[in-house]
Amino acid sequence: MKVFSSAYTFDYSWEECSTANWRKYCPWNDKSTHVIAVDTLSREVDPATGILRTERLITCHQQAPAWVISLLGGSNTSHVYETSYVSPAEKRVTMCSTNLTWANILQVRETVTYQPDIRASSPGHERTQFTQDAKITAVCGGWQKIRTKIEEASVERFSENAKRGREGFEAVLEMSRRVFGEERAREQAKLH
Repeated sequence: MKVFSSAYTFDYSWEECSTANWRKYCPWNDKSTHVIAVDTLSREVDPATGILRTERLITCHQQAPAWVISLLGGSNTSHVYETSYVSPAEKRVTMCSTNLTWANILQVRETVTYQPDIRASSPGHERTQFTQDAKITAVCGGWQKIRTKIEEASVERFSENAKRGREGFEAVLEMSRRVFGEERAREQAKLH
């Protein structure tokens, strides 16, 4: 098993990040063109805790090497199952995802969190701490050396994708701030 971990501080409030998270794969994000569809399977609020739990199926077009597809079969379409928990009381978003495609060969378990970064924030300038951890395990048979190479290559690719994902989410956050700001200004103008 190999582990990928990263942390990043977004220059946006938790409210902005948690709201924009639902638009992460929209046209504002030119870094997520590989995402074909995001289907919400279920969504419910726990009345006791106020936590919003959402299950989604994310369908992607991945550029798997041709030799992998010819050897293992399949296609360039992959599916990821995601469960997210939004706790307004704790100001915390936790997203857990796992690959469904080729899970009998490679298992990827990712956990992402967004929460206020109190140390980096100041009054009127809130920031959000983003953490990302992924456990990548080759479960295919064969020699340990082969499994290790598969895991290492997967971690490298995961790292590249994580960087693009952060850049794309920054674009979504920027556009969301602008659009919501324009809408607030229109609403204020109506009141005066």
